[in-house]
Amino acid sequence: MTSHLAAVSVSPLSLGKPLRLTVMAAVLASLSLPALAASDVVISQVYGGGGNTGAVYRNDFIELFNRGASPVNLSNWSVQYASAAGTSWAVTALPAIDLQAGQYLLVQQAKGTGGTQDLPTPDATGSLPMSGTAGKVLLSNGKTAQTGASPTGAAVIDLVGFGTANGFEGAVAQAPSNTLSILRANGGCGDTDDNSVDFATGSVTPRNTASALNVCGGPVVHQIITSCPASLALAVGNGGSAVLRASDVDGVVNAATLSSSAVAGISLANFSAAGVAGESASVNLLVAAGVPVGNYPVIVSFSNDQQQSASCKIDVAVQGLAAISHTIPQIQGSAASSPYANSVQTTEGVVTLKVGTGFFMQDAAGDGDPSTSDGIFVYTGATATTVQPGELVRVTGTVVEYTPSGAKNSYTEFKDVTAILVQSAGHSIVPANVMLPNENLAAVEGMLVRFAQPLTVSQNAYLGARGELSLSAGRREVPTNRYPAGSAEAQALIAANANNLIVLDDGIFVAPATIPYIGQDNTVRSGDTLADLTGVVDFGAIGGGGAAYKLQPTQTPQFSRDNPRTGSPELPSGNVKVASANVLNFFTTFTNGNNIFGQTGQGCTVGTSTTKSNCRGADNLAEFERQRDKIIAELKAIDADVVGLMEIQNNGEIAVTYLVEQLNAAIGGVTYAVVPKPAATGTDAIRVAMIYKPGKLGLVGGALSDANAINNRPPMAQTFLASNGEKFSLIVNHLKSKGSCPSSGLDADQNDSQSCWNATRVQQAQRLVGSFVPQVAAAAGDADVLVIGDLNSYGAEDPIQAITGAGFVNELERFVRPSGMPYSYVFGGQSGYLDHALASASLSPQVAGVAEWHVNADEPEVIDYNIDSAKPQDLYNGLPYRASDHDPVVISLDLQPAYRDITAGVAQASSGLSYNRATQKYTGTFSFTNTGTSTLNGPFQVVFGGLPASVTLANATGSHAGAAYVTVNAASLAPGATASFAVSFSNPSKVTIHYSASIFAGNF
Repeated sequence: MTSHLAAVSVSPLSLGKPLRLTVMAAVLASLSLPALAASDVVISQVYGGGGNTGAVYRNDFIELFNRGASPVNLSNWSVQYASAAGTSWAVTALPAIDLQAGQYLLVQQAKGTGGTQDLPTPDATGSLPMSGTAGKVLLSNGKTAQTGASPTGAAVIDLVGFGTANGFEGAVAQAPSNTLSILRANGGCGDTDDNSVDFATGSVTPRNTASALNVCGGPVVHQIITSCPASLALAVGNGGSAVLRASDVDGVVNAATLSSSAVAGISLANFSAAGVAGESASVNLLVAAGVPVGNYPVIVSFSNDQQQSASCKIDVAVQGLAAISHTIPQIQGSAASSPYANSVQTTEGVVTLKVGTGFFMQDAAGDGDPSTSDGIFVYTGATATTVQPGELVRVTGTVVEYTPSGAKNSYTEFKDVTAILVQSAGHSIVPANVMLPNENLAAVEGMLVRFAQPLTVSQNAYLGARGELSLSAGRREVPTNRYPAGSAEAQALIAANANNLIVLDDGIFVAPATIPYIGQDNTVRSGDTLADLTGVVDFGAIGGGGAAYKLQPTQTPQFSRDNPRTGSPELPSGNVKVASANVLNFFTTFTNGNNIFGQTGQGCTVGTSTTKSNCRGADNLAEFERQRDKIIAELKAIDADVVGLMEIQNNGEIAVTYLVEQLNAAIGGVTYAVVPKPAATGTDAIRVAMIYKPGKLGLVGGALSDANAINNRPPMAQTFLASNGEKFSLIVNHLKSKGSCPSSGLDADQNDSQSCWNATRVQQAQRLVGSFVPQVAAAAGDADVLVIGDLNSYGAEDPIQAITGAGFVNELERFVRPSGMPYSYVFGGQSGYLDHALASASLSPQVAGVAEWHVNADEPEVIDYNIDSAKPQDLYNGLPYRASDHDPVVISLDLQPAYRDITAGVAQASSGLSYNRATQKYTGTFSFTNTGTSTLNGPFQVVFGGLPASVTLANATGSHAGAAYVTVNAASLAPGATASFAVSFSNPSKVTIHYSASIFAGNF
């Protein structure tokens, strides 16, 4: 189909109507169908479940097929893979061969930890970890990586999208699984250019160039596919076995025979025929203990009910056992390094776990010494081994100390292995009980262990990228979130945190094909727990850099949602709700140079530079819409009267205006407006901003900012008028970040838990309270000031102490700390709050409540808005969870006049007055009791009105409206509580003393 479309131009008048162009862009995209080059070679089968739970085969694969009548030369060709929503493609080159008519070609991809069989001999090999349920595969006549969600053009020969993929021919194919592949119809011959028609799920039947030809146009004949190990190494005198399998798509495999020369002691047993066409038949290859040392090429033939047959070859090697040179505990030793490092050793152990690059084994008896490990890792790399958990094996290889990049210590393991001999099966190891914190996990490295207490997920940032979850005994708090930097308490917590970590891995060591450990609602949250965690202690590189002890599980971890998702915080009611929200680089200009208005060639500004490389948010419109929807869902749920925003694009009012328009559209009415920006918004690509509800608050004067050179993102202040006539000023801040560390100077990392640029943040904080706050308060004529925002400083760090030292009250410590750790950010497996609510001394009594909404920091990055080809799965939804990396902070203000009359809410009492002849004063006691159901906040002022003209209150604090008063400096008065104080009157005329008392809360 050819379409003739007029060019679309965008004028500045369209700034208020971005959605119309977004819809038009979607319409235009729907009119563009893939236009692919013509070729007889097609993708005939795709399988991404290799090595996953329940899989038979260990590897993913892509299968090609020549459906034409002539050979096709594949020189310089490639297959390429992208995630379901990805736009970047990973390349695997094809061999330079002529693919014959009717011939298949097998491209092996990444290996998982599960599965029981290797693929038939692949014709090409890649390392792509493909999704088992959703993704895109293309065939190209070049090796250049394609780009875009659904590439087209002369270089793209075939394209298959499956599951939830956004690229495909015609319509997307159905999703495969761990046990099913998607196969092209008629053995690969069917091609209607519609993936949904051409492909269906079926039994996984990998075919290579050695498989029987299937010339299209003739009858489709499916061949028997065998799955057998290439080799079986056994120790002399012990015997052993291997499981062989075969299947046929359209036939029933019903027999297996030895077709090689007979060898005494080598036989087949326990044959199990396939039940129906497509199922696998299996048989055990048995090698008796009496088979002498030697190499025995064994050929096994399978046949079916269609008089077809297929065979596989297994090289059986029976070898003499080398003598044990040292036991595993002896090789491990009690020191940091093995006493036998860099020497060839032979040892013996029970296999406890197989992983992607080798296996763990453990001395069955151990040496009883808790300082020496009984386990060790055997590194085999890409070399396949048939050993299975529970087998007793003897291994000969070189003992090495493996030190991962960034690690401070090494890990003892076997490498360059020359012999792995199975002696017997059916053994078991009892896991050793361990606990966290633990300062010596090296003593159990390589061992099977069980954690005897529940562990808490303390970080999930690398779940999608590496299959890792950081675990600890309870949540780990950033030391300076609670204690001043350098204090004894902070130093002690630094040490305790270092010993309170184990990283739960998935045994693959690369990006997983399927995200592990994801549970209810497609998430696993920091703060969730798991009990009875059992596995083998490993050591290696971890996400974020460095290395740590890991646990490779041997039993499926069972998580408990102990930190459930919650709705927006419910706070004590006041008359103004304030929120602080970091919107994680909300840019209306994308990193590809486009913007929300359909314009191209755009950029973002840093200083005097404007380029697309300065943009930090969404890469394209599709990503942006996903980001926008999450942020709007978060802000709508919070429903604050005024919101301070951080990390919004510094492009005048464009980004913040667009956000308000979309938020109002989601609410269904004009609810929010933009607080007009101040004169200075800084030189960074991002700035701070405010939005508010005009129906709830009025603006008093214009916004102010501090353009001092110390602030590259100037704080923004605005004074608001509440419906009861009270004012307060809000200051939104985004101090210097902790990243991009200088190598020296005061701003370098001082290793005190405050990270980098702390000296600059201190100067920014001092400038804030020493200069900007007084300016704001003076302009407002009101001392009520609330400081919020991402201060990039944890709760007890130097910048926060500079602010609280100036009289501001840390409201998170006041309201959140008493019931648990305050946190809004998780980094490095530790939690703390970078997002603050700091109230001036006069405003603090009017703060009714503060809460953090843990909607973001606890959620894994892999569920965020990004459309990333590195994501194994796209778990995105439009809910607010993981809208940002920071949690919002919500504050309820109960703004009150400086003082208010509470006379009606208290009961008064006074004692009789007595005359003191020495002082010539009349003295007594006055008291008042809170008769209401709510606490009254002080201080309190008791006004004595109506005193006779000759009588004065001798102990008066001052005069209010012509009457004397006494100040009662009680912070609060609970329901039923009583405040009492002495009164003293001068009465020279000795008249009867009488008065009427009025009681006020607040200050005159």
